[in-house]
Amino acid sequence: MPLAPKPADLPRIPGALKLYQVSSIITGVFLLLLCIEVILKFVFQYELEVGGPNGFLALVARDTVTAFNLSTAILIVHGWFYVLYLFADFRLWSLMRWPFPMFLLIALGGIIPFLSFFLEVKVGQRVKAYLAAHPTPAVQAGANA
Repeated sequence: MPLAPKPADLPRIPGALKLYQVSSIITGVFLLLLCIEVILKFVFQYELEVGGPNGFLALVARDTVTAFNLSTAILIVHGWFYVLYLFADFRLWSLMRWPFPMFLLIALGGIIPFLSFFLEVKVGQRVKAYLAAHPTPAVQAGANA
C-alpha cells in the first residue's frame, strides 16, 4: 500500500508544489538554452559573447571570447537552478511520500530536454487532484487572538 501524505503536511504541499513548478520551468528553459549552446560550441565551434568588440551579442570563434562569455553563464545558471530544482523535487516528493523512483523520475526533468515541462504539468495535476480529494480546514489568521 503506498504511503499517503501526513495530515499535518497537507498545508505545506501547495507551497512545495509552487516552488517545484517555478523551478521546473526555469530549469527547463535554461536546459534548452544549454542544449543550443552545446550545439553552437561543439558542432559549429562558436560561443556567445556579450559586450565585446563584435557588438552587444555576438557569435565568436570558440577560443576568441574577449568579453562576457554568455555560453559559460548559461551553463552555470542552469547548474544552480538544477540544484534548486532538486531541492524542490525532494521537498515535494517527501511531503507527498511517493516512492523513490518517482523522485528519480522528477530529477531527470532537469537533465532531459522538455521533460521538466511535461512533468511539471503531470505532477501538478497529480498533486492538485490529491489536495482536492483531501481538503484541509482553512486556517484563520488571528483565530486565537
